[in-house]
Order: sequence, then C-alpha cells, then structure tokens
Amino acid sequence: MHILTVGLNHKTASVSLREKLSFSSATLCAFLDHLDEPGHNTAIRETTILSTCNRLEYYALTHHPDIAFREIVTQLSQTFNISPAEFEPHLYQLQDDAAIEHLMRVACGLDSLVLGEAQILGQVASAHQSAQAHGSSGKILGRLFDIAIHAGKRARTETNIGVNPASVSSVAVHAAMDFLGNLAEKTVMVLGAGEMGMLTLQSAAKFGAQKFIVVNRTRENAEKRAAEWNAQPLTFDEIESGLRQADLVISATGAPHTVLHRETVAGVMAQRPHRPLMIVDIALPRDVDDDVTEISGVRLYNLDDLQHQVADNIQARRGEIPKVETIIREEMATFGNWYRARNVVPTIAAFRQQIDTIRQQELERALKRLPDLDDRQQAVIAELAHRLTNKFLHHPTIRLRAEAANGNGVEYAHALHELFALETPSHTE
Repeated sequence: MHILTVGLNHKTASVSLREKLSFSSATLCAFLDHLDEPGHNTAIRETTILSTCNRLEYYALTHHPDIAFREIVTQLSQTFNISPAEFEPHLYQLQDDAAIEHLMRVACGLDSLVLGEAQILGQVASAHQSAQAHGSSGKILGRLFDIAIHAGKRARTETNIGVNPASVSSVAVHAAMDFLGNLAEKTVMVLGAGEMGMLTLQSAAKFGAQKFIVVNRTRENAEKRAAEWNAQPLTFDEIESGLRQADLVISATGAPHTVLHRETVAGVMAQRPHRPLMIVDIALPRDVDDDVTEISGVRLYNLDDLQHQVADNIQARRGEIPKVETIIREEMATFGNWYRARNVVPTIAAFRQQIDTIRQQELERALKRLPDLDDRQQAVIAELAHRLTNKFLHHPTIRLRAEAANGNGVEYAHALHELFALETPSHTE
C-alpha cells in the first residue's frame, strides 16, 4: 500500500490556473460523496483533498500509484472541465515518505507562500474533517492527518516560526497597533478597493478593528466593497470627510500619482489635534506625499518601510526552520512506527484469541473437577487464570510491536504463526 500526493501550488502554477482548479466547500462535499457511490471503480482506497487559494493537493492511499495518478488527473479534468494538458505539467507527484514529509511541512507552514503562516493549519484540519465526514478517509490517511496536525500545533507552540508578522498586510497592522494601540475602537479607512488594500483591512479586522471606510474612485465600486465589510462607502471627492473620522488610513490605489497630499492631511489634523493618524502607503507608485510626516500627530509607513520589516521577520522565521524540521522528523517517526505496527495487529489479535480460548477451556475443565467451590473461590481461580494469561501475552505482544516499528514485523509475525499454528494471515498489506 502506498501513500500518494498529487498537487499543484503557488510554486508550480499561476493564480489563474489555481483558480480553475479550486474546490468550494459545496463542490468538495459533492466530489467526496461521489467517490463513495456504488459501482465507482477506483484504484484509490482512501482520499483527502486540501484545497486553498495557494494549493490543491490530492492525498490518496493506493496499491497502484501510477494508475491512481491517471485516475486523479481524469477526476480533476472532469470535475473542473479543464483539459489535462492545461494543468498536468504543473502537477507534482510524491509517494510514501516524500508524501508524508510534504504534508508535515505544509501543516507546519514551511511550504506556504508566507513562511510559517498560521492559516494553513486550520485548512489542513478542515480538509481532514471533510474527508472523515464524507467517509473518503480511512484509518491510514486519518492517522496521517492527525499526526500532521499535531506536528503543526507543535511547530507553533514549541518554536517561533509564526511569531513575527511576515506579510506586508500583517506588518502594516502591527505597526498601526504599536502607534495607535488597540484597534477595537479605531476607524480604518482604505483608499482603493484592490487586493492589497482588502488584505490589510482583513488583517486589521483580525486584530479587532470593527469600523471601516472604503474610498474608491467610483461610488459603485466603493459601495460594492463597503457592503462586504459593513463599511461606509466614499468617493475620493469625500476623502476629507473620511480623514476626519479615520485613525488608520491604508492607501493602496493604482493611481499613477499621489492622491493624498500634505495640505489635505494638515487641514484635517488641525480639526483633530489630539487624535493621532497612522497612514500606511502600500501603493506602487506611492499614494501619499512624503512630507505628511512633518505634520504633528501623523505617522507614515510606505512600502519600503514595510518590506524591510517583512524581510527581517522572514529571516527570523527562517532561523526557526531547523527546529520545525526536528519536529517533523519526530512526527514522521511516530507515523512510521504506527504504520508498520498495524501490520502485526491481526497476528496479535489471533495470538491473544487463541491463548484466551485455551484459558477459558482449561478454566471450565478445572471448575468441573472442583464442584464444591463457592462463588468466591471460583472467582479467585478465574482471576488467577486471567492474570497468568495476560502476563504470558504481555512480553511477546510488546516485542512484536517493537519489532514491527523497527521494520521486522513480518518476520516476527510469521515466526509466531509457525510456533502457535495461528489461523489468520501473518501480516496485512
């Protein structure tokens, strides 16, 4: 039996291709349900699918990896109505230890677009829960994902891989919190409705911000974006109104020139001299005049400032990689020991069943020969037989599990079968 991973991610495929091969919650549920339909011939015994904006990974248990790979490609092609020729060159295929290690690295944030980001662990857990709920994952993939999730949790509690913010949006929000304090009672204004502005707004919301203003060139776009955040929509003609309310301004327009000038900011700050204003300019070219920093109470961060901090933080996270890799090796060993030991479980069960049958037969024979014993005396003899049996079974069982973990399970299980004439197979596939 082999563990197979087939996938694509931000390293191998463009955003446009990843968008075409992305499951929603509903489509994933339907897909997993289809796998369990009667008459569905497949080389795949278990399935778990991890689908995020940065990756699609199909984890499978199979006897025939090559056949399973072709089947996965066909499934994806039919599900997303896309030719295999369009996405197959972007796929990676990993098997057994390489597949196991890859999942561990994903769960620990080592394979993310932003090193050490925490969101992926929740996404791995969600993929595991979906597969379990729909019956596509069994004992082996279920155990693998349990251990991978445990590895991810250890990485975040035992190392600093996720401590320092490591994206422009998260660094911007942390800088704002350092300057403004708690964001819960602050108003956040976003200039421009593009991806970077919305990501930063999302980060601000994650850290407690609740009041938002969205400013866009057109009223229609402002209202559309504002509706997503229960925010106040404004156009650029109304920017001074927004500045009077705002504590944090995130500027991320696509304008070819500056849109926020010293005179405008100075005029507004004169009306609110006791409230500081943080401006984060993440546009390129820049949206905000540099000389707004001359205004009392105003703090400005631009993209260069933020990227320097991101680089420093990423470097700090990279220093934690060896610690995370140690955790991964330990958790891979845990899974490997369990995986190998599972092959001797039928032998252990058969061995214990045979000895227990002998115990029961001999106990019944002894009690028939001692008809004058009262209930307490019979219970003492029964307990003696039970304890002797358990003590006899203990060391062979422990030794067999240990040898299985060391890769010798098949040989030791076969020896036990020969010695005790056990009737079940000596190992499983």
